[in-house]
Amino acid sequence: MKRYHPPSGLSCGLEFLIDPAWSPEQALAVFELVDDLRDRIWSHYERVLQQKLHDDRVTRHCVDSTEPPF
Repeated sequence: MKRYHPPSGLSCGLEFLIDPAWSPEQALAVFELVDDLRDRIWSHYERVLQQKLHDDRVTRHCVDSTEPPF
């Protein structure tokens, strides 16, 4: 079985175990709660998060040539 790697890239911190005895209804309720929390965080911090994601993912490099990159 492969080890789970969260999108955050964090490999340590608060360990959260999911009870294997949850019913599908309980799992859906938690999923919806987390989804709602994500939406609220995004609506409050949207511009800051977009800039942070952009800064983390865009490579900055100098281009000395005036020719197209293809």
